[in-house]
Amino acid sequence: MTTGTGTGTGPGNALPVATGAAVRRAALRLIRLERRAFLTILAVNALAAAAALAAPWIVGRIVDEVRDGAGTGTVDRLALAIVGFALAQLLLTRWARYTGHRFGERSIARVREEYAERALAAPASVVERAGTGDLTARGTTDVATVGTGLRDALPDVLVNTVQSLFLVAAVFAVDPLLGTVGLIGLIGVWLVTRWYLRRAESAYHEEGTANSDLAEELAATATGSRTVEALGLQQRRIDAAETVVRHCLRTRLRTLHLRSVLYTGIDISYLLPVAAVVLLGSALIDRGTVTLGAVVAAALYLRQLAQPLDAVLMRVEQLQSAKVAFARVEGLGLLPRTDTGPPAPEPDGERIEIRDAHFAYDGGGDVVRGVELTVRPGEQLALVGPSGAGKTTLGRLLAGLDTPHTGSVTVGGVPVAALDPARLRRHIALVTQEHHIFLGTVRDNLRIAAPDADDTALRAALAAVGADWLTELPAGLDTGIGVDGHVLDGAQSQQLALARVVLADPHTLVLDEATALLDPRTARHTERALAAVLAGRTVIAVAHRLQTAHDADRVAVMEDGRLTELGTHDELVAAGGAYAALWHSWHGGESG
Repeated sequence: MTTGTGTGTGPGNALPVATGAAVRRAALRLIRLERRAFLTILAVNALAAAAALAAPWIVGRIVDEVRDGAGTGTVDRLALAIVGFALAQLLLTRWARYTGHRFGERSIARVREEYAERALAAPASVVERAGTGDLTARGTTDVATVGTGLRDALPDVLVNTVQSLFLVAAVFAVDPLLGTVGLIGLIGVWLVTRWYLRRAESAYHEEGTANSDLAEELAATATGSRTVEALGLQQRRIDAAETVVRHCLRTRLRTLHLRSVLYTGIDISYLLPVAAVVLLGSALIDRGTVTLGAVVAAALYLRQLAQPLDAVLMRVEQLQSAKVAFARVEGLGLLPRTDTGPPAPEPDGERIEIRDAHFAYDGGGDVVRGVELTVRPGEQLALVGPSGAGKTTLGRLLAGLDTPHTGSVTVGGVPVAALDPARLRRHIALVTQEHHIFLGTVRDNLRIAAPDADDTALRAALAAVGADWLTELPAGLDTGIGVDGHVLDGAQSQQLALARVVLADPHTLVLDEATALLDPRTARHTERALAAVLAGRTVIAVAHRLQTAHDADRVAVMEDGRLTELGTHDELVAAGGAYAALWHSWHGGESG
């Protein structure tokens, strides 16, 4: 089946972003689901951190032993102990990282599955008005960023945070005064990090939004390339794209500036506590308060602290980016869902009724105003009217893509919007000039409409729309479609989409000029395919060409969102109203 994909982006249409509290709850939920792995990560990290404490302490012992006259045998034994503890630390750290990566991969799999489920459950109208670019950016770039955070950054931060805490505790164990001075020396790290975190979240939010705007701009230009070429809008589209690219560049330069300040400040801050401990230690040695070995051990601990702290702080940037990306991904959970509430009853018959329907897009006035209309089973009804009269919007209401804010649109006495997508497509389908072909095989594309259909039914549906090219494909129904497979031309893609309509077998079709933007050759193919699809069904055609209205059973005239005339072509021409004026204007132009 095919549906329109109007994007209509704007501030009021943007997809929501989850709050920081919601992101924390989502992260804790992922941890609870993998709590055994998470606790294993913490335990193994603690053991690895404990093993890392041995080397500086042993070096301090070596210094003191040598100063007291110990021989090479003592030094060799202590050096061998350093090697043993280093090997234990290596093995434990690798085990911790392996467990952390498994935790991350399983968690990101859940994030991806939940994102796909939420995107499919969201109302099509909400997603369309937000723009496919934003949805695509969240499902690709943002999900990948969350994956990097869960798989790489989070385990790394856990490992190195535990090591950092153990090292700070070890300095205090060597000498509380040296530990206090070393901890005070680390205040520069805290100040730089605090400065960064206060600015990073808003900067990364702005960068993520700019990435979505860029994706939307490129997608809109690519989708409307024929219109752009036909109307000579190339320079206008280039200018619009350059504006978005410049904004995107500015946001990326801002986050780059934040990172450069963070990294430079951290590098300088690492030297301060080591210098402070050495200076204080030399004075304490002269007084006999501490030994040279203790000062060496404390300085080595603080110098060693630079490595895990550096890893943590370098990962802060990734975690900050992942947090913002997670907020955008989790934002889909704030959208209304089409699969909540009790299931609607099965429609009783095929009669479609619109009662006092009003509808407005976000932030605007009503574009459909008090429409009353009954569509009889099996009839062909044409919706006509000037541009902006509300024809396409009424077609979307009839197809269940939008819901009137007052009044009702029902099929068989049941609100159209209350039917879940699987049930709705068995009753009503919207067919436009746009068509969607998904990566996968021909069979995969067809079974979207009929998951249980066998190969015989799939071939019959293709044959019904004149898709005789199936026999020319290298693997028939198993032929892959897409960049890495067989590329369908415009006519073949439309036929495949229409074959899905045949498989879904709805009793009513809403047509929004399925051939309006096609070239003449492709249009002829599509019209022949449509003829097979329309046979025996109720057809509601949004007519931009009045020949469609001439051939319909009845014509409904829309003006300024209202239904102003309803009748057969001959009746409306004879009435001399708005339709008659449209007909004479169009027919005169055609004959001339």
